[in-house]
Amino acid sequence: MMLIADGGSTKCTWGLLGGPQPLFFATEGYNPYFWDTPAIAASLARSVPAAVREAPIDTIYYYGSGVLSPAKAEVVAGALRQVFPQAVQVQVAEDLLAAARALLGRQAGFAAILGTGTNSCLYDGERITQVVESLGYSLGDEGSGTFIGRELLRDYLRGRLPAGLAEAFQASYQLGEVSEVLDRLYNQPSPNRFLASFAKFAGDYHHEPYCQAVVARAFDAFFAQIVTHYPDYQRCTFNCVGSVGYYFREALAAAATRHGMAVGQILQAPIDGLLRYHELS
Repeated sequence: MMLIADGGSTKCTWGLLGGPQPLFFATEGYNPYFWDTPAIAASLARSVPAAVREAPIDTIYYYGSGVLSPAKAEVVAGALRQVFPQAVQVQVAEDLLAAARALLGRQAGFAAILGTGTNSCLYDGERITQVVESLGYSLGDEGSGTFIGRELLRDYLRGRLPAGLAEAFQASYQLGEVSEVLDRLYNQPSPNRFLASFAKFAGDYHHEPYCQAVVARAFDAFFAQIVTHYPDYQRCTFNCVGSVGYYFREALAAAATRHGMAVGQILQAPIDGLLRYHELS
């Protein structure tokens, strides 16, 4: 049996192949920049259904955010081997390859992720050939949940949200003093998730011109800072996976059009495409 995982920074979606129907379940996301091997193994032991742990799994393909080097891949692989000792083959690759395989299969083109973070690439049908670095939430991640959430939170803390929205923001998140927010951001785990959690507010209040402008600026920054730096990018269709891209897909498609790209697929998650890819391998 084959276990396939699509791991974001916030959530990981799993699919088990080999039975009459694929079996799906979800766990926390395991970005190895924020998790170590023992913590991942402990979370998996709590979260993976017993039927999956006991299944005769011989192959695992894990695609995840933060898997940017062999050392980071081993952080995750070590945990997988602990939880699934029967697996003969454990392969860990970056989530960007998952996006490309799910969106494009074995066709060449452009693929992106817009979720908690941002990533993108050119893909030749087998491998990633070029990446414009997103640089993470501190330096980049334009168009992501962290980027949108950071702008909303900053404007709230500085008293710049329009009348009515500030009260709604406070009611939604019950934030304390500025010092408490900064402590949560700088001194507690998963600051990227914390920032990205505020992006939902832009979706909940998408009818407000302020929120529309925040989202449009985020996507225009994504194109200006990342997409337009790929050679001949306008010859490719724009293909994307991720919750932020999917829930704001109309604004994202409009940004693609403004930058001269035809829109291909915008999917919420790559897991179905990954299962198809590996079933055909």
